[in-house]
Amino acid sequence: MTDNRTASPSSGVDPNTPSIARVYDFFLNGKDNFAADRELAEQVLKVAPNARATARANRNFLVRATESVAKAGIKQFVDAGTGVPTSPNVHEVAQRINPDARVAYIDNDPIVLVHARALLAGVRSDVVAIEGDLREATAVLDHPHLRAHVDFAQPVAFLLVAMLHLLTDEDGPDLLVKAIRERMAPGSYLILSHLWDDPEGVARAGAEKYADRRASAPVVPRTTEQILRFFDGFELVEPGLVHLDEWRPTEGMINAGADDRFGLCAVGRKP
Repeated sequence: MTDNRTASPSSGVDPNTPSIARVYDFFLNGKDNFAADRELAEQVLKVAPNARATARANRNFLVRATESVAKAGIKQFVDAGTGVPTSPNVHEVAQRINPDARVAYIDNDPIVLVHARALLAGVRSDVVAIEGDLREATAVLDHPHLRAHVDFAQPVAFLLVAMLHLLTDEDGPDLLVKAIRERMAPGSYLILSHLWDDPEGVARAGAEKYADRRASAPVVPRTTEQILRFFDGFELVEPGLVHLDEWRPTEGMINAGADDRFGLCAVGRKP
């Protein structure tokens, strides 16, 4: 995507307002971003130089966690707040292990949905992209397309990867996770990563840049204790709540993300 692309008013895309999804895309060296997104990203990098490393580590965690639960037998996945499609995507990872895995992507960003639906145009019907705002938890979780695609009476993996730190406390992220947990069958998994409120205040400094530029969503770093509470009602699988690069690192990536210490992640299983 280039800056001379014209966003029509009906598309809901404002190229002058930085988008969280497109800034993340920039950090991952993607091309689906506007000048306003890149300007904000550069401002964040000035106060949080490791932002790119955190984004890469977060994406790598998503892949490893998806592989892990797929190998555990999970064949249904819901990726909420999916962001601009970045290969390998959840359905690519899951279906490599379980070819009949079903995946639903949920996001409220118009550009994300355009790209997701274009990507899925030639994919089997077992992968869908659904428009939804997680601040309206009931509406999203009871969306007819989601309910038709995912059988919550059977185990499911629900991904909230780099998602909950885009919700303020007033948005009720704890209530969202509770609603997800209540709909899950036993044996389901919650895959979650979150920006960590580090003692040096680097994450908070970066978050302030998003606020200064009036980005499409706030960024709310949280403490270890606050993030751990999202797993109430779940049993953490090993190694528990750790930094992104420490969750079941694969051979060859040990210390690969040693410069990232601004994200925490975990996978929880509903007993």
